[in-house]
Amino acid sequence: MARPLASFHLVVTIAVLLTVLGLVMVLSSSSVEAVAAEDSPYRMFTSQIVFALLGFVAFYVALQIPVRMMRRFAFPAFAVSVVLLVLVLIPGIGTESQGTRGWFVVGGISLQPSEIAKITIALWGAHLLASRRGENSTLKEMIVPLVPAALLVTILIVLQPDLGTTVSLVIVVLALLWFAGLPLKIFVGIVGTAIASAAVLALTAGYRSARVRAFFNPGDDPQGAGYQARQARFSLADGGIWGRGLGQSRAKWSYLPNAHNDFIFAIIGEELGFIGGLAVIGLFALFAYVGLRIAMRSVDPFLRLFTATATVWIIGQAFINIGYVVGLLPVTGLQLPLVSAGGTSTATTLLMFGLIANAARHEPEAIAALHAGQDGRLARIMKIRKPEAYRPGRGDAHGGSLRGAKPPRGRGNPRPGGTAVATRTRRAPAAATTGRRSPDSARGRDTGGARGRDTGGARARGTKQERTKNSRATSQQPRRRNGNGRTGERGNRR
Repeated sequence: MARPLASFHLVVTIAVLLTVLGLVMVLSSSSVEAVAAEDSPYRMFTSQIVFALLGFVAFYVALQIPVRMMRRFAFPAFAVSVVLLVLVLIPGIGTESQGTRGWFVVGGISLQPSEIAKITIALWGAHLLASRRGENSTLKEMIVPLVPAALLVTILIVLQPDLGTTVSLVIVVLALLWFAGLPLKIFVGIVGTAIASAAVLALTAGYRSARVRAFFNPGDDPQGAGYQARQARFSLADGGIWGRGLGQSRAKWSYLPNAHNDFIFAIIGEELGFIGGLAVIGLFALFAYVGLRIAMRSVDPFLRLFTATATVWIIGQAFINIGYVVGLLPVTGLQLPLVSAGGTSTATTLLMFGLIANAARHEPEAIAALHAGQDGRLARIMKIRKPEAYRPGRGDAHGGSLRGAKPPRGRGNPRPGGTAVATRTRRAPAAATTGRRSPDSARGRDTGGARGRDTGGARARGTKQERTKNSRATSQQPRRRNGNGRTGERGNRR
């Protein structure tokens, strides 16, 4: 962990491991339903692997994007995502699936604009708060226009309706406000309002209220609203410690609906056992540590806010998914990041991992190492651009820190040559540092006031030869006219 690029390598490794695990488990959990639908066990797996490849392309592109470009295009990207959320609600343009009108289907490929909106609001919100946060920033500057814009996006997603994505979006906004340093009382008030709104939404629609009732009373409707959660717990119990073996799940034979999507963690627990489920949780826990570590080590306030927010979003979504599979939370429909089947979700999550990996390469030690030629053979083959050192802009003068935490001291911003430069403080000019004589030293005195002596105790008269040379240099200075038309000498003392 002491190596300069340790955070970057860990982010890449976790992304690859979770994606490969997801592909294997999607193939195992969806093969039975795929055979029953199209006589081929690879239909869902093929779609998932296509989106995974697209996601890794997005990961690579995210590594190449300069930070200034992220900030420059953050708001235009957010505006485009809002337009897409409006268009998807129009019949004939948006496609309805499982009671939700939230997809565009073009050439057999589906696109979910709400997943894109979560990324754009995280980027734009981090840019906005990093520009406005400071010691003199007001509460209005921190809330407006971020919270009204988030409310607009939330309303558009609720109209689809999609409660799971709404919860994920709220997590993003709350994380932005928390890490930006919103006062605790205001933050608690916003959290209370969000919880109350979620409770109202959960009780207004029939299927959502049925899920809530099934959570609090699981035995009332075991073959109806509580069937899916009940079968998921049976699958976990059937796996035991070591699991039944890869591909040997019984629940995927039409006993557990959406086994390849929302409840894929139940199949992991059944086939790979408690050890497999614990390994998945361990990967997400490691990612939480690495993501927050990157945020704390970054000197750019925008990267600090964005990386911390993205980490909380991914970990929060994983926690909610695993929580309702094991029976700790009501079923909300959130997917397990990079593991559950879902094309747009997989691609956008890999894009988010790429942006976090980009932030890891912008750590001060990483920039110094990369400019010193320690980028490695793979990075040189892939031609990943070297990051630029952070230069505070006018809006970032006071920084954007993680809940009042200060950037690491003594590191500063590395030079393009690869050497880290410590932060300097201004000092009063002195004769020894600026090369100019003070009024006292011109009379043969030092800065401490000792007559005719320098700071080391030696007399400051100089030799006769040096005095003669200085007098000649002074006499050869050009003569300039002053304002009265007279000429005079102007000597520059060194």
